[in-house]
Amino acid sequence: MTFTQNFLKELETEAITTRKMLDRVPDDQFSWKPHQKSMSVLELATHIAEIPGWIPMVLNTSEMDFANNDYKRPTINNHQDLINYFTQSMEAGKAALLSAKDEQLNDTWTMRSGEKIFSSDPKLEVLRGVFSQVIHHRAQLGVYLRMLNIPIPGSYGPSADDAEFA
Repeated sequence: MTFTQNFLKELETEAITTRKMLDRVPDDQFSWKPHQKSMSVLELATHIAEIPGWIPMVLNTSEMDFANNDYKRPTINNHQDLINYFTQSMEAGKAALLSAKDEQLNDTWTMRSGEKIFSSDPKLEVLRGVFSQVIHHRAQLGVYLRMLNIPIPGSYGPSADDAEFA
């Protein structure tokens, strides 16, 4: 199995857990945040939903320059918008991995803001970081949901909220 095939399999596996978490995000708590420096539920959930869409950017470009990026957060008005956005991001990520070649993974990808370089790494390592970002922020969302008294779905096995452990 190639690296890109492995990444595709991992993306599909992690998407199941990610979707379960995003499915728990309630519309009426979108603006809630646990601390003034924290993202709101909506900001965090939208960020998680967009991350699979980074895969084509990494595979098909050589850099991200924040100084020359006019990123606009998508408008998410409700739970269905969030799920639709995640689905679009997943489709873009899968399509990019399906058409990628392992040789691309040796190419360097740079994250910068103008002249300031934050990182410059092989695309293989950057993609690993993309997957880690999903897992990291999904765990963060789990803490938010717990604080809101919303049951947490299992990730790599049952959670404390699953019937057999409750």
